[in-house]
Amino acid sequence: MEANDIIVKSWTKLLKALYDIPKTRHQRYRSDFVYRGVADRSWGLETSLRRLGGEYANVERPLLRSFRKYAEPGSIPADTLWVRLAVAQHHGLPTRVLDWTVSPKVALHFATAEEEHYDKDGAIWCIDIAQARSLLPKILLDVLASEYAFLFSVEMLDVKIKSLAEFDTLGTEHGSFVLFFEPPSLDARIVNQGAIMSVMPGETLVLSDFLKDHPQIYRRIVIPKKLKWELRDKLDQDNVTERMLFPGLDGLSRWLKRYYGPGPNDVTPPNDPSIRRIP
Repeated sequence: MEANDIIVKSWTKLLKALYDIPKTRHQRYRSDFVYRGVADRSWGLETSLRRLGGEYANVERPLLRSFRKYAEPGSIPADTLWVRLAVAQHHGLPTRVLDWTVSPKVALHFATAEEEHYDKDGAIWCIDIAQARSLLPKILLDVLASEYAFLFSVEMLDVKIKSLAEFDTLGTEHGSFVLFFEPPSLDARIVNQGAIMSVMPGETLVLSDFLKDHPQIYRRIVIPKKLKWELRDKLDQDNVTERMLFPGLDGLSRWLKRYYGPGPNDVTPPNDPSIRRIP
C-alpha cells in the first residue's frame, strides 16, 4: 500500500474519488488531473520501451529512425520529433511515451477491460498536471506562458526541442521532470479516448519512481477485484466500451466478445430470455 492510495469499496465512492473536482475561480468544475487505468495495481508506470527488455535503451533511436524510414508515405502527418513519437506510440511501437486520458471513465475502462486480470485489484493513476507543470524547466514554462496554454501541443514543443538528444540534455541540466502533451487528432480513437501523452527526459526513467519523490502531484485510486464486474457492467451501461473507444470493426468485435462472454458465475444458459445481452 502506498501513502497516496485511495481504496474505494463501491461504485458511489469510486465516482466521488474520481470526480472530487473543486470549482475554479471562474466557478467551473474543471479538473487539473489526467488519468491512467491499469488492470493490476502492482504495475508501475514503465514505458513500452522499457518493457521491451534487453538493451532497450540502445534501440530507441533505431526504432524511431526505422519507423520514419519504412512508414507509408503520408502516414506520419509532419516530419517532427513530437509527431513521430505520437504516431509511433499510437500504433504500438515501443517508445518512452505513456498514454493518459482526461476522462476518468475512460481510465476506468482500461482498468476493467481485461478479464484475465479480474483476480487482481486494479488502479487508476491520477496526476495533477498543474502541479507537474510547476516542476518543468523555465524554457518550457515560458512556452506555455507565451501561448496561454495548459498543455503542450506537438507544434509548441517543436519550437524549442527538435531531437531526443536536446530533450535529454534539458533533463540533465534541470533534473528529472514529466511533460504532458496533446497528440494530434490522428483518428477517432485518439479523439474518443480524450488522449494525453507523457514523456520524460531519459529513456530509462520510470514515472512511478519519479512520483515517489513528488507525492504532491499524484494520487492512485485502488479498485478491489470484487468490484470489477459491477464497474464493468455499469461502464457498459454508460456506453464506455471498446465499440466507442476503438471505432471500427476491431473495437466492435472486442466489445461483443467481452459482452457475450462468460460472467463471474457462468451458470445461466446464453439463450435465457431473462438476460439482457445487448443494450
